[in-house]
Amino acid sequence: VQLQASGGGLAQAGGSRRLSCAASGRGFDDYAMSWFRQAPGKEREFVAAISWSADRTRYADSVKGRFIISRERAGTTVYLQMNSLKSEDTAVYYCGAVRGWPDPRIPRLYDYWGQGTLVTVSS
Repeated sequence: VQLQASGGGLAQAGGSRRLSCAASGRGFDDYAMSWFRQAPGKEREFVAAISWSADRTRYADSVKGRFIISRERAGTTVYLQMNSLKSEDTAVYYCGAVRGWPDPRIPRLYDYWGQGTLVTVSS
Protein backbone atom coordinates (compact mmCIF):
# COMPACT_ATOMS: atom_id res chain seq x y z
CA VAL A 1 0.00 0.00 0.00
CA GLN A 2 1.22 3.47 -0.88
CA LEU A 3 -0.23 6.78 0.25
CA GLN A 4 0.12 9.93 -1.80
CA ALA A 5 -0.69 13.23 -0.12
CA SER A 6 -1.31 16.41 -2.07
CA GLY A 7 -2.91 19.83 -1.81
CA GLY A 8 -0.40 21.69 0.30
CA GLY A 9 0.69 25.21 -0.43
CA LEU A 10 0.37 28.78 0.76
CA ALA A 11 -2.84 30.05 2.35
CA GLN A 12 -3.90 33.26 4.03
CA ALA A 13 -4.95 33.30 7.65
CA GLY A 14 -8.70 32.86 7.75
CA GLY A 15 -8.67 31.08 4.41
CA SER A 16 -9.21 27.49 3.40
CA ARG A 17 -7.30 24.67 1.83
CA ARG A 18 -8.14 21.07 1.01
CA LEU A 19 -5.68 18.20 1.28
CA SER A 20 -6.07 14.83 -0.41
CA CYS A 21 -4.55 11.46 0.33
CA ALA A 22 -4.90 8.67 -2.21
CA ALA A 23 -4.14 5.07 -1.33
CA SER A 24 -3.04 2.51 -3.87
CA GLY A 25 -2.26 -1.16 -3.65
CA ARG A 26 -4.01 -4.29 -2.55
CA GLY A 27 -5.49 -5.31 0.76
CA PHE A 28 -6.64 -1.92 1.90
CA ASP A 29 -9.98 -3.05 3.34
CA ASP A 30 -10.76 -2.00 6.90
CA TYR A 31 -8.08 0.67 7.15
CA ALA A 32 -8.83 3.87 8.99
CA MET A 33 -7.04 6.92 7.65
CA SER A 34 -5.78 9.95 9.48
CA TRP A 35 -3.96 13.20 9.14
CA PHE A 36 -1.08 14.20 11.33
CA ARG A 37 1.08 17.30 11.13
CA GLN A 38 4.55 18.30 12.17
CA ALA A 39 5.65 21.88 12.60
CA PRO A 40 9.36 22.83 12.63
CA GLY A 41 10.97 21.81 15.88
CA LYS A 42 7.88 20.01 17.13
CA GLU A 43 6.72 16.43 17.33
CA ARG A 44 4.22 14.94 14.93
CA GLU A 45 0.71 15.55 16.25
CA PHE A 46 -2.64 14.02 15.46
CA VAL A 47 -5.11 16.13 13.49
CA ALA A 48 -8.08 14.02 12.38
CA ALA A 49 -9.09 10.43 11.65
CA ILE A 50 -11.87 8.64 9.81
CA SER A 51 -12.83 4.98 9.91
CA TRP A 52 -12.94 2.69 6.89
CA SER A 53 -16.72 2.96 6.62
CA ALA A 54 -16.63 6.69 7.45
CA ASP A 55 -19.05 6.18 10.34
CA ARG A 56 -16.54 7.40 12.90
CA THR A 57 -14.35 10.47 12.99
CA ARG A 58 -12.10 12.01 15.57
CA TYR A 59 -10.47 15.44 15.72
CA ALA A 60 -7.79 17.13 17.74
CA ASP A 61 -9.19 19.89 19.92
CA SER A 62 -7.05 22.43 18.09
CA VAL A 63 -8.86 21.84 14.78
CA LYS A 64 -12.34 20.84 15.92
CA GLY A 65 -14.97 23.01 14.25
CA ARG A 66 -12.50 24.23 11.60
CA PHE A 67 -11.29 21.07 9.83
CA ILE A 68 -13.41 18.35 8.27
CA ILE A 69 -12.15 14.90 7.33
CA SER A 70 -14.07 12.91 4.73
CA ARG A 71 -13.63 9.81 2.65
CA GLU A 72 -14.80 8.64 -0.74
CA ARG A 73 -17.25 5.73 -0.72
CA ALA A 74 -14.65 3.48 -2.29
CA GLY A 75 -12.55 4.16 0.78
CA THR A 76 -9.18 4.82 -0.81
CA THR A 77 -9.11 8.63 -0.92
CA VAL A 78 -9.38 10.83 2.13
CA TYR A 79 -9.73 14.60 2.26
CA LEU A 80 -9.00 17.19 4.89
CA GLN A 81 -10.93 20.40 4.40
CA MET A 82 -9.18 23.08 6.42
CA ASN A 83 -11.13 26.25 7.11
CA SER A 84 -10.44 29.36 9.19
CA LEU A 85 -6.74 28.68 8.93
CA LYS A 86 -4.38 30.09 11.51
CA SER A 87 -0.64 30.66 11.41
CA GLU A 88 -0.24 27.86 13.94
CA ASP A 89 -1.65 25.44 11.36
CA THR A 90 1.57 25.82 9.39
CA ALA A 91 3.17 22.37 9.21
CA VAL A 92 3.94 19.41 7.02
CA TYR A 93 0.78 17.32 6.89
CA TYR A 94 1.06 13.54 6.68
CA CYS A 95 -1.64 11.00 5.98
CA GLY A 96 -1.48 7.62 7.61
CA ALA A 97 -3.39 4.36 7.50
CA VAL A 98 -4.06 1.96 10.37
CA ARG A 99 -6.02 -1.26 10.34
CA GLY A 100 -9.29 -1.26 12.24
CA TRP A 101 -10.01 1.54 14.70
CA PRO A 102 -7.41 1.61 17.45
CA ASP A 103 -6.71 4.90 19.18
CA PRO A 104 -6.01 6.96 16.03
CA ARG A 105 -3.93 9.52 17.93
CA ILE A 106 -0.95 7.18 18.37
CA PRO A 107 1.48 7.36 15.42
CA ARG A 108 3.36 4.15 16.23
CA LEU A 109 0.22 2.11 15.57
CA TYR A 110 0.10 3.13 11.93
CA ASP A 111 1.04 0.74 9.14
CA TYR A 112 1.53 3.19 6.28
CA TRP A 113 2.44 6.83 5.85
CA GLY A 114 2.37 9.24 2.96
CA GLN A 115 5.26 11.53 2.11
CA GLY A 116 3.84 14.73 3.59
CA THR A 117 2.63 17.96 2.06
CA LEU A 118 3.57 21.41 3.37
CA VAL A 119 0.90 23.91 4.35
CA THR A 120 2.04 27.44 5.09
CA VAL A 121 -0.42 29.92 6.54
CA SER A 122 0.55 33.55 6.32
CA SER A 123 -0.91 36.11 8.71
